[in-house]
Amino acid sequence: MSPPQQRAAILDDLAARGLIHDSTDRSELAALLDSGPIALYCGFDPTADSLHAGNLIGLLALRRFQLAGHRPIAVAGGATGMIGDPGGRSEERNLLDDDALLHNLACIKEQMARFLDFEPGPLQAELIDNREWTADQQLIPFLRDVGKHFTVNQMVVKDSVRSRLESDAGISFTEFSYMLLQANDFAWLFENRSCLVQVGGSDQWGNITAGIDLIRRRFAQPAHGLTWPLMTQADGSKFGKTASGAVWLGAHRLSPYRFYQYWINVDDLDIERFLLQLTLLPVESIRDIVAAHAGAPERREAQRVLAREVTGLVHGAAAVAAAEEATAIVFGGADEPSEAALESLIDGIPTVRLTRSSFEAGVPVVDLLVAADVVASKSEARRLLGQGGATVGGQRPDAAGTIDSAALRFGRFLLVRKGKRQVHLVVAE
Repeated sequence: MSPPQQRAAILDDLAARGLIHDSTDRSELAALLDSGPIALYCGFDPTADSLHAGNLIGLLALRRFQLAGHRPIAVAGGATGMIGDPGGRSEERNLLDDDALLHNLACIKEQMARFLDFEPGPLQAELIDNREWTADQQLIPFLRDVGKHFTVNQMVVKDSVRSRLESDAGISFTEFSYMLLQANDFAWLFENRSCLVQVGGSDQWGNITAGIDLIRRRFAQPAHGLTWPLMTQADGSKFGKTASGAVWLGAHRLSPYRFYQYWINVDDLDIERFLLQLTLLPVESIRDIVAAHAGAPERREAQRVLAREVTGLVHGAAAVAAAEEATAIVFGGADEPSEAALESLIDGIPTVRLTRSSFEAGVPVVDLLVAADVVASKSEARRLLGQGGATVGGQRPDAAGTIDSAALRFGRFLLVRKGKRQVHLVVAE
């Protein structure tokens, strides 16, 4: 168990990382953290079968608090996900059915387990679906116990609601009620899990303060909230699931190699912020990394550290090793990679699948280059091969040659290169 000074020091660490946007009284919150291990929660939206990069700060916030000696609760919004939070959106979500939500919850629970310690103990993390207390909730008791504590005047001045009221799309009563449901979540967790703090992105501040108000009115007890700035992409847009090119945490949606490549290619302007907010590296170590990077930015060492750290958190050390080796294959020209590295490249670079039987019979190399989309025609393939501009499995074949199953690495893979930078993967199935 962490000593009191470490439990409270989490606030200073969050501030140093730029992770405090709004909070209830900071001195009172620090005193609460000093008083002993406390429970806090963060909510996660289950409207897709994977979390995404925008969830990383929340996952790491819970982990930071757990490492500092507090008990994290991750709430998967199975109930509120059926409605959708209006915050940060210009139009209403599509509502999900029960089967879709169950599938999504099963997927994101596995991803959360990589960040939090769920082993039994005084600081054991807990993952709860808010349908546990809302599935059987009846309307009249809900209005009596929750709705009576709020005025419409209070609700319409919240940023998330006001922005939708002023938009062309407007807001339905369904989404308007979201604030009451999230406030009720905090009150339930306060009463049943002794949860005293809710954390989240800055777009959740209105919902968080609604829960604090409800706890004060129903239980005459204080509760606290803290938010961090929303994580944004280079163009200023919010990370999310519906934006083109969403950075998914699930390998079934985005391969670890492509995930690694995203972080190794971040802009220099973002590198310090991402290192501070998306890794567990000490702040002082990050300052040193950034200072060294400033002296030789062309080496992109800071980006390599970021890619290694974030990919390790999300996918594990083995995935990092495979992604780094795969990067050396694509950009460094290595032609004898491990099986794990080749697996990581599937769909991470142009990939074509051919039958194993075709290789057993022998595939003309000219046909192979066309099938792998390396060239558009056989005549172009012959010219390329004649100029020595292509390699297949590390060899420079003759235009009249064939490629058989002996060339397949691990009996499945074949790397085809055009020049130094264009690399294609053939998978025999």
